[in-house]
Amino acid sequence: MIRAIPINPRGLFRRPAFLVIFFLFMSCSRPEAEVRNLILMIGDGMGPQEIGLALTYARYATRPAVKDRTLALERMMNDGVTGIALTSPEGFLVTDSAASGTQIATGKKSRPGMIGMDRDGNRAASILEKARRSGRAAGLVSDTRITHATPASFAAHRPNRMMENEIAADLLDSGVEVLLSGGLCHWLPEGADESAPGTALPAGFSVRSARRDGRNLVEEAARGGYATVFDRAALMRSSSPKLLGLFADSEMPDAITVNRTRSLKHRTVPTLAEMTEKAIETLSRNGRGFFLMVEGGQIDYAGHHNDAGRLLHEMLVFDEAVERVYRWVRNRSDTLVVVIADHETGGFAFSYSRHNPPPAIGLPGAAFGEKKYRARNNYVSPSVLDRLYAQKKSFERIRLEFEALDRSSQTPEGLARMFNDAVDFRITVSQAADILALTDAPPGFMFKGKRVTRIPRINDFTEFYTAAGENRNNLMARAVAREQGVVWSTGAHTASPVLVTAWGPERHIRRFGGVHHTTDVHRLMAESMGL
Repeated sequence: MIRAIPINPRGLFRRPAFLVIFFLFMSCSRPEAEVRNLILMIGDGMGPQEIGLALTYARYATRPAVKDRTLALERMMNDGVTGIALTSPEGFLVTDSAASGTQIATGKKSRPGMIGMDRDGNRAASILEKARRSGRAAGLVSDTRITHATPASFAAHRPNRMMENEIAADLLDSGVEVLLSGGLCHWLPEGADESAPGTALPAGFSVRSARRDGRNLVEEAARGGYATVFDRAALMRSSSPKLLGLFADSEMPDAITVNRTRSLKHRTVPTLAEMTEKAIETLSRNGRGFFLMVEGGQIDYAGHHNDAGRLLHEMLVFDEAVERVYRWVRNRSDTLVVVIADHETGGFAFSYSRHNPPPAIGLPGAAFGEKKYRARNNYVSPSVLDRLYAQKKSFERIRLEFEALDRSSQTPEGLARMFNDAVDFRITVSQAADILALTDAPPGFMFKGKRVTRIPRINDFTEFYTAAGENRNNLMARAVAREQGVVWSTGAHTASPVLVTAWGPERHIRRFGGVHHTTDVHRLMAESMGL
């Protein structure tokens, strides 16, 4: 026989042991609190080795352009959780930015070239679209073009990433509150230039439409409530809740240009960090929270061109944007920050070689006595880091300026002079001649929409340099590689896993540790936001 025992609830709640059990039960049974804000930062082409270059520069350069020799990326890694992510698309090992961006955005496996679509070609909802359906605001920031593959993957749905005119219309139709980047040429009607209605462009801003129809998407955006801005001053002045900023006809300036012009009094182009800061300021007015994707897109460009000096600058410009984000979130408990790459580009590495090994030196250690220490190979002096940062122009800019000269001036002597004026690792006239050497293009070869019959000659692994019209950039890199102590494995993407760092509430970020696929990263972000 079991007797009922009378219980005094008020007395029971006074017992310490019961209180401990009660509150443990309540904390375990409550659903985990959702994060209000998600800031996703994508370094396009930023594999572990590209992060390693920036970390090495910060620690070992003589006078690094990095406060306290510590990257914001490093602080975020130390304070957060870091895992790795595989990037493969459906059916392949190596991805492009369209497929990988789509996989991060939607959590669905995709195929190279596809924007916002699953592997079967069906429209896939992105985390940006899910966030807006939940009442949150959303924004996209990139230093390439806003219609480029990565930003497009979050708010457009097209079978081909090259459909940038259609992607621009998709972005506008999506209602995204903040769009900041380059790519104005895809927003103006056919035949328009800088004098088009609705585009009060700063002096020196040159643009010509790439559209094939009469739509003026800038005017449509203005009618839809967007403040449309085209220079840094207008961006900083704006207090509009909807903001379209297009600061270049195509991609924005490369990071070497950014770092060499940032102190100019009348600078008209905002930096990636400034665009990021403005986007947060605008989006954070929404009381329900926001989603923001920030892309450092030209890390990828530097990797494709095998340009180590530019790569270092691109990493530092991206890190500056990470620093602005970290400054905003570090005292908050409602925001998740995820830093990831869509893939790695170029296969960058420092490597030792037989070229110019250092002389023998005396060491004070007792083990050497009268003998001298000699390194058998050149293991790369840290002085290389300062010389990389000292680069004045990207290889791409040198190439374009050279190819804009009249034919009679496009000589090996002229190229050597232009290159040596901009880069601290000099080339000879003979090396310049090798850079200018041409070979027959594959039958039917097209470059930027034009049929090309002759292309710069690369003598090995030619199939891995797919943008053959830009091969001179890669040949410049080869000419100085041994002096830089740098090797590159390709002019394209690699299947290297990428790092994914999460900073924010512990209960959410701990799940980002370990090994994932980029589709898993989407799922973890969406779950954290309750989407």
